[in-house]
Amino acid sequence: MAIVGSGAIACGLAAAASAQGEVLLWARSQSSADRARASVDKVCSKISEGVDARRVAVATDLDAIAGATIVVEAVVEDLPTKSALLKDVASRVNGTTLLASTTSSLSVEALAQASGRPERFAGLHVFNPVPKMKLVELVFPAAATDDTRRRARELCVALGKEPVEVPDVPGFVVNRLLFPYLFSAVRMMEETGLEPQAIDTCMTLGAGHPMGPLALLDYVGLDVSQAIGESIGTEIPATVRRLVDDGALGKKAGRGFYEYE
Repeated sequence: MAIVGSGAIACGLAAAASAQGEVLLWARSQSSADRARASVDKVCSKISEGVDARRVAVATDLDAIAGATIVVEAVVEDLPTKSALLKDVASRVNGTTLLASTTSSLSVEALAQASGRPERFAGLHVFNPVPKMKLVELVFPAAATDDTRRRARELCVALGKEPVEVPDVPGFVVNRLLFPYLFSAVRMMEETGLEPQAIDTCMTLGAGHPMGPLALLDYVGLDVSQAIGESIGTEIPATVRRLVDDGALGKKAGRGFYEYE
Protein backbone atom coordinates (compact mmCIF):
# COMPACT_ATOMS: atom_id res chain seq x y z
CA MET A 1 0.00 0.00 0.00
CA ALA A 2 1.24 3.49 -0.86
CA ILE A 3 -0.08 6.75 0.53
CA VAL A 4 0.53 9.93 -1.41
CA GLY A 5 0.65 12.81 1.06
CA SER A 6 2.25 13.67 4.39
CA GLY A 7 -0.37 15.47 6.47
CA ALA A 8 -2.33 14.26 9.49
CA ILE A 9 -4.68 12.03 7.51
CA ALA A 10 -1.86 10.51 5.45
CA CYS A 11 0.29 9.80 8.52
CA GLY A 12 -2.62 8.44 10.51
CA LEU A 13 -3.59 6.16 7.65
CA ALA A 14 -0.01 4.95 7.28
CA ALA A 15 0.14 4.15 10.98
CA ALA A 16 -3.14 2.23 10.85
CA ALA A 17 -2.09 0.34 7.71
CA SER A 18 1.23 -0.67 9.26
CA ALA A 19 -0.68 -3.25 11.29
CA GLN A 20 -1.30 -5.14 8.04
CA GLY A 21 2.12 -4.94 6.39
CA GLU A 22 4.58 -2.72 4.58
CA VAL A 23 3.47 0.85 3.75
CA LEU A 24 5.07 3.53 1.58
CA LEU A 25 4.37 7.17 2.40
CA TRP A 26 5.27 9.78 -0.22
CA ALA A 27 6.07 13.41 0.65
CA ARG A 28 6.79 16.30 -1.71
CA SER A 29 10.00 17.46 -0.02
CA GLN A 30 12.61 16.23 2.39
CA SER A 31 11.35 18.58 5.10
CA SER A 32 7.83 17.19 4.66
CA ALA A 33 9.23 13.67 4.72
CA ASP A 34 11.07 14.37 7.98
CA ARG A 35 7.89 15.75 9.59
CA ALA A 36 5.91 12.76 8.31
CA ARG A 37 8.46 10.33 9.73
CA ALA A 38 8.20 11.96 13.14
CA SER A 39 4.40 12.03 12.94
CA VAL A 40 4.08 8.35 12.03
CA ASP A 41 6.47 7.40 14.85
CA LYS A 42 4.45 9.48 17.32
CA VAL A 43 1.08 8.06 16.24
CA CYS A 44 2.35 4.49 16.37
CA SER A 45 3.85 5.04 19.83
CA LYS A 46 0.38 5.90 21.16
CA ILE A 47 -1.20 2.68 19.87
CA SER A 48 -0.54 -0.48 21.82
CA GLU A 49 -1.74 -3.13 19.40
CA GLY A 50 -0.50 -4.24 16.01
CA VAL A 51 1.02 -1.17 14.42
CA ASP A 52 4.72 -0.88 13.70
CA ALA A 53 6.31 2.38 12.55
CA ARG A 54 9.25 0.40 11.15
CA ARG A 55 6.92 -0.95 8.45
CA VAL A 56 6.32 2.59 7.11
CA ALA A 57 8.89 3.81 4.59
CA VAL A 58 8.91 7.50 3.67
CA ALA A 59 10.04 8.59 0.20
CA THR A 60 10.21 11.79 -1.83
CA ASP A 61 10.49 10.11 -5.25
CA LEU A 62 7.03 9.42 -6.67
CA ASP A 63 8.41 6.55 -8.73
CA ALA A 64 8.65 4.62 -5.46
CA ILE A 65 4.90 3.89 -5.70
CA ALA A 66 5.31 1.88 -8.92
CA GLY A 67 4.95 -1.53 -7.27
CA ALA A 68 1.99 -0.68 -5.04
CA THR A 69 -1.24 -2.63 -5.41
CA ILE A 70 -3.18 0.16 -3.66
CA VAL A 71 -2.40 3.88 -3.82
CA VAL A 72 -4.34 6.31 -1.64
CA GLU A 73 -4.07 10.04 -2.37
CA ALA A 74 -4.25 12.18 0.79
CA VAL A 75 -3.15 15.71 -0.06
CA VAL A 76 -4.78 19.13 0.34
CA GLU A 77 -8.55 19.35 -0.24
CA ASP A 78 -8.28 21.13 -3.59
CA LEU A 79 -9.71 19.68 -6.80
CA PRO A 80 -6.99 20.88 -9.23
CA THR A 81 -4.19 19.74 -6.91
CA LYS A 82 -5.70 16.32 -6.31
CA SER A 83 -6.62 15.86 -9.97
CA ALA A 84 -3.12 16.61 -11.24
CA LEU A 85 -1.50 14.34 -8.67
CA LEU A 86 -3.90 11.46 -9.34
CA LYS A 87 -3.20 11.66 -13.06
CA ASP A 88 0.53 11.54 -12.32
CA VAL A 89 0.07 8.62 -9.92
CA ALA A 90 -1.98 6.64 -12.45
CA SER A 91 0.80 6.98 -15.02
CA ARG A 92 3.31 5.32 -12.65
CA VAL A 93 1.35 2.21 -11.58
CA ASN A 94 0.03 -0.82 -13.41
CA GLY A 95 -3.49 -1.31 -14.70
CA THR A 96 -4.70 -3.38 -11.75
CA THR A 97 -3.67 -0.94 -9.00
CA LEU A 98 -6.57 0.32 -6.91
CA LEU A 99 -6.57 4.12 -6.73
CA ALA A 100 -8.34 5.99 -3.95
CA SER A 101 -8.71 9.48 -2.52
CA THR A 102 -9.35 10.52 1.06
CA THR A 103 -11.34 13.55 -0.10
CA SER A 104 -13.85 14.71 2.48
CA SER A 105 -16.08 16.80 0.22
CA LEU A 106 -15.00 16.84 -3.45
CA SER A 107 -16.62 15.00 -6.34
CA VAL A 108 -15.28 11.44 -6.50
CA GLU A 109 -16.54 11.21 -10.08
CA ALA A 110 -14.44 14.24 -11.05
CA LEU A 111 -11.35 12.85 -9.31
CA ALA A 112 -11.86 9.43 -10.89
CA GLN A 113 -12.10 10.94 -14.37
CA ALA A 114 -9.01 13.09 -13.72
CA SER A 115 -7.04 9.97 -12.81
CA GLY A 116 -7.87 8.35 -16.15
CA ARG A 117 -8.71 5.13 -14.25
CA PRO A 118 -12.34 5.59 -13.15
CA GLU A 119 -12.98 1.84 -13.23
CA ARG A 120 -10.26 1.34 -10.60
CA PHE A 121 -11.11 4.30 -8.38
CA ALA A 122 -12.77 4.79 -4.99
CA GLY A 123 -13.40 7.60 -2.54
CA LEU A 124 -12.11 6.55 0.87
CA HIS A 125 -13.14 9.24 3.34
CA VAL A 126 -11.40 8.32 6.58
CA PHE A 127 -11.72 10.46 9.70
CA ASN A 128 -9.12 12.03 11.96
CA PRO A 129 -7.57 10.58 14.09
CA VAL A 130 -7.49 7.72 11.61
CA PRO A 131 -6.32 4.94 13.97
CA LYS A 132 -9.25 5.62 16.34
CA MET A 133 -12.17 6.59 14.10
CA LYS A 134 -14.05 3.54 12.80
CA LEU A 135 -16.11 5.02 9.97
CA VAL A 136 -15.07 5.15 6.33
CA GLU A 137 -17.44 6.83 3.90
CA LEU A 138 -16.98 4.76 0.76
CA VAL A 139 -17.83 6.48 -2.53
CA PHE A 140 -17.61 5.05 -6.03
CA PRO A 141 -17.66 6.63 -9.48
CA ALA A 142 -20.14 5.22 -11.98
CA ALA A 143 -17.45 3.25 -13.83
CA ALA A 144 -16.07 1.42 -10.77
CA THR A 145 -15.99 -2.32 -11.39
CA ASP A 146 -17.34 -4.94 -9.04
CA ASP A 147 -13.75 -5.94 -8.33
CA THR A 148 -12.87 -2.36 -7.38
CA ARG A 149 -15.86 -2.17 -5.04
CA ARG A 150 -14.94 -5.48 -3.42
CA ARG A 151 -11.29 -4.55 -2.95
CA ALA A 152 -12.17 -1.16 -1.46
CA ARG A 153 -14.52 -2.74 1.06
CA GLU A 154 -11.94 -5.40 1.94
CA LEU A 155 -9.33 -2.68 2.46
CA CYS A 156 -11.59 -0.88 4.92
CA VAL A 157 -12.20 -4.08 6.87
CA ALA A 158 -8.48 -4.91 6.88
CA LEU A 159 -7.83 -1.48 8.39
CA GLY A 160 -10.32 -2.23 11.14
CA LYS A 161 -12.91 0.21 9.79
CA GLU A 162 -16.65 0.11 9.18
CA PRO A 163 -17.31 1.05 5.53
CA VAL A 164 -20.61 2.72 4.67
CA GLU A 165 -21.28 3.33 0.99
CA VAL A 166 -22.64 6.84 0.50
CA PRO A 167 -23.70 8.89 -2.55
CA ASP A 168 -21.26 11.11 -4.40
CA VAL A 169 -22.74 14.39 -3.22
CA PRO A 170 -20.77 17.37 -1.84
CA GLY A 171 -19.65 16.58 1.69
CA PHE A 172 -21.07 13.04 1.49
CA VAL A 173 -23.10 12.37 4.67
CA VAL A 174 -21.03 13.40 7.69
CA ASN A 175 -19.66 16.73 6.50
CA ARG A 176 -22.87 17.66 4.70
CA LEU A 177 -24.70 17.42 8.03
CA LEU A 178 -21.86 18.41 10.37
CA PHE A 179 -20.48 21.66 8.98
CA PRO A 180 -23.71 23.69 8.94
CA TYR A 181 -23.90 22.90 12.66
CA LEU A 182 -20.24 23.81 13.29
CA PHE A 183 -20.57 27.12 11.46
CA SER A 184 -23.83 27.92 13.28
CA ALA A 185 -21.82 27.70 16.51
CA VAL A 186 -19.40 30.29 15.14
CA ARG A 187 -22.27 32.59 14.19
CA MET A 188 -23.74 32.22 17.69
CA MET A 189 -20.38 33.26 19.12
CA GLU A 190 -20.33 36.27 16.77
CA GLU A 191 -23.89 37.28 17.63
CA THR A 192 -23.79 36.78 21.40
CA GLY A 193 -20.18 37.37 22.39
CA LEU A 194 -20.03 34.01 24.16
CA GLU A 195 -16.54 32.62 24.64
CA PRO A 196 -15.65 29.48 22.62
CA GLN A 197 -15.27 27.49 25.84
CA ALA A 198 -18.83 28.35 26.92
CA ILE A 199 -20.34 27.13 23.66
CA ASP A 200 -18.21 24.00 23.63
CA THR A 201 -19.07 23.17 27.24
CA CYS A 202 -22.78 23.49 26.48
CA MET A 203 -22.51 21.02 23.61
CA THR A 204 -20.25 18.52 25.36
CA LEU A 205 -22.21 18.44 28.62
CA GLY A 206 -25.67 19.23 27.29
CA ALA A 207 -25.70 17.25 24.03
CA GLY A 208 -23.19 14.53 24.89
CA HIS A 209 -20.79 15.47 22.10
CA PRO A 210 -17.21 14.26 22.65
CA MET A 211 -15.84 17.60 21.45
CA GLY A 212 -17.39 21.04 21.22
CA PRO A 213 -17.98 22.60 17.77
CA LEU A 214 -15.31 25.29 17.99
CA ALA A 215 -12.68 22.90 19.32
CA LEU A 216 -13.62 20.51 16.53
CA LEU A 217 -13.16 23.20 13.88
CA ASP A 218 -9.69 23.85 15.30
CA TYR A 219 -8.95 20.12 15.24
CA VAL A 220 -10.06 19.70 11.63
CA GLY A 221 -8.18 22.85 10.60
CA LEU A 222 -9.93 26.10 9.75
CA ASP A 223 -8.54 26.14 6.22
CA VAL A 224 -9.84 22.61 5.62
CA SER A 225 -13.15 23.57 7.25
CA GLN A 226 -13.46 26.58 4.96
CA ALA A 227 -12.76 24.42 1.91
CA ILE A 228 -15.40 21.88 2.99
CA GLY A 229 -17.92 24.62 3.61
CA GLU A 230 -17.34 26.06 0.18
CA SER A 231 -17.67 22.61 -1.40
CA ILE A 232 -21.05 21.95 0.19
CA GLY A 233 -22.32 25.49 -0.43
CA THR A 234 -22.56 26.55 3.21
CA GLU A 235 -21.95 30.18 4.14
CA ILE A 236 -18.55 30.59 5.80
CA PRO A 237 -18.68 32.74 8.96
CA ALA A 238 -16.62 35.92 8.87
CA THR A 239 -14.59 34.81 11.90
CA VAL A 240 -13.47 31.64 10.14
CA ARG A 241 -12.36 33.59 7.06
CA ARG A 242 -10.52 36.11 9.23
CA LEU A 243 -8.68 33.43 11.19
CA VAL A 244 -7.66 31.64 7.99
CA ASP A 245 -6.38 34.90 6.49
CA ASP A 246 -4.38 35.49 9.68
CA GLY A 247 -2.81 32.02 9.50
CA ALA A 248 -4.64 30.93 12.66
CA LEU A 249 -5.63 27.57 11.19
CA GLY A 250 -6.38 25.78 14.44
CA LYS A 251 -4.46 23.19 16.42
CA LYS A 252 -1.91 22.47 13.68
CA ALA A 253 -0.90 26.15 13.61
CA GLY A 254 -0.90 26.62 17.38
CA ARG A 255 -3.88 28.96 17.37
CA GLY A 256 -7.42 29.25 16.10
CA PHE A 257 -10.45 29.65 18.33
CA TYR A 258 -8.09 28.45 21.05
CA GLU A 259 -4.36 28.79 21.73
CA TYR A 260 -2.22 25.62 21.63
CA GLU A 261 1.32 24.90 22.79
